[in-house]
Amino acid sequence: MNYNNAIIVGRLTRDPETRSTSDGRPIASFSIATNRIWNDQEGNRQEATEFHNVVAFGKLADICSNYLNKGRLVLISGRLQTRSWEDQNGNKRYRTEIVADSMQMGPRPAGFDSQTAPSQAPANQTAKEEIPVIEAEEPIKTENEQPAEPVENKKEEVDVKNIPF
Repeated sequence: MNYNNAIIVGRLTRDPETRSTSDGRPIASFSIATNRIWNDQEGNRQEATEFHNVVAFGKLADICSNYLNKGRLVLISGRLQTRSWEDQNGNKRYRTEIVADSMQMGPRPAGFDSQTAPSQAPANQTAKEEIPVIEAEEPIKTENEQPAEPVENKKEEVDVKNIPF
């Protein structure tokens, strides 16, 4: 059995470029940067960046071109594909890219809209992406349900002799 699947999470390095096939089917192509951080043998922090070419077709291409822009965090799932062609000088050229099957956008920073890239965000807005925390003070109950009695934190001793195995 063969399996060809790629999943990456990174930031767009440029706005998607949109074009159409000869039959009018939309194509969006863009590049995503991913980082890898590790400590070398001396304990020094190292970082490497990889750049991935991505292509999307059809409805997904329309969505990518409308909602993605440079700097946006995105998850792409698809398959790896290498295509080849001859350039103007007759040299054989190759390009490996991810053909996207699905796309999921990451959270947006405050003050960020679909038409504004993060580099164009207002200076007074921080680029930090905050995730809201919701704390429930009491358990959720349905219409006819009474709230549960609070449970005291009692520690019960377990006797090893009572364990059946």
